[in-house]
Amino acid sequence: MIVAIHQPQYLPWLGYFDKIQKADVFILLDDVQFKKNEWQNRNRIKTPQGAQWITVPVRHQFGQLINEVALDQKMNWSNNHLKTLTLNYKKAPYFDEFIIHFENIYAQSWQKLVDINVEIIKVLVKILKIETKIVMSSTIQTDNHPTQRLIDLCLHFNADQYLSGPDGPNYMDMAKFQENNLNLIIQKFEHPQYPQLWNQKQSEFISHLSIVDLLFNVGQDALNVLKN
Repeated sequence: MIVAIHQPQYLPWLGYFDKIQKADVFILLDDVQFKKNEWQNRNRIKTPQGAQWITVPVRHQFGQLINEVALDQKMNWSNNHLKTLTLNYKKAPYFDEFIIHFENIYAQSWQKLVDINVEIIKVLVKILKIETKIVMSSTIQTDNHPTQRLIDLCLHFNADQYLSGPDGPNYMDMAKFQENNLNLIIQKFEHPQYPQLWNQKQSEFISHLSIVDLLFNVGQDALNVLKN
């Protein structure tokens, strides 16, 4: 049983879904401190001018947990994000097939950042036909120590392997995993190249974008691109 754990991100990049598809259970770490202007409320897409950030405006206080952060209702950001996706991807081969999912998401009245992030992740997991179980960390009782929290989450599902991101060993107490009979696996993800808009030559490929770039450009083949 492989467990992977990560904060819920907004329109996550390819490596995020690579991590999900390699796990049996993927835990969304929603009860840790929110960090503004990281990946929790923004991501990048491709435009004719290059990579562009799209950011969800939030109202928060220092120390708030991710699942406590409210969306800024004064700004018409959801409509703007849909327009931005449409403007930049309407000529992509699979835009018409998949934009409906985002129209449905952005049409809803969201109050908290975590709710729209989780919905987007679950919708994309379904589109990609990934069968990994998705759960929220806030539904599970754990220790507050960073490493022990991860171990508690793994043990809750009787996992024998924990899939960590490449930076995991920099902040985790590795010995504690061994003490709890958990084999630590480090994610190895080589970013693939795939057809993109505005690519006249290979050097114009932009990596580390939101997975929507992959989805609109290659459609249902997106998971195969991730795996290969």
